[in-house]
Amino acid sequence: MEARAIKRYNRSSPRKMRLVVDLIRGKSAQEALNILQFSDKAAGEVAQLTLKSAISNLTAKDQGIDPESIIVKECFVDPGPTMKRISPAPMGRAYRIRKRSHHLTIIVSTKQ
Repeated sequence: MEARAIKRYNRSSPRKMRLVVDLIRGKSAQEALNILQFSDKAAGEVAQLTLKSAISNLTAKDQGIDPESIIVKECFVDPGPTMKRISPAPMGRAYRIRKRSHHLTIIVSTKQ
């Protein structure tokens, strides 16, 4: 049995979130939560909330699940919309500022 949690429109670049998500892929849920709790990256907090939501979704589906048997089956980051802004530059030019966002998906399941 598996469950998922999706956090959409997060205001950080997908590249920064992928660094954090790569740390927890394939680990047990408790180990992944410990890794995210002590991660010094700001993206770790968003990933931790999303992982807790996925675990909660799985336990809501089946009340008799042992928390030790939950693993992070899949987690991936997709790019979201990019807001484009203009910054003044020398000699009348303008530089484009791209404020990126991403969608985070975490899928948890039980060991089989």
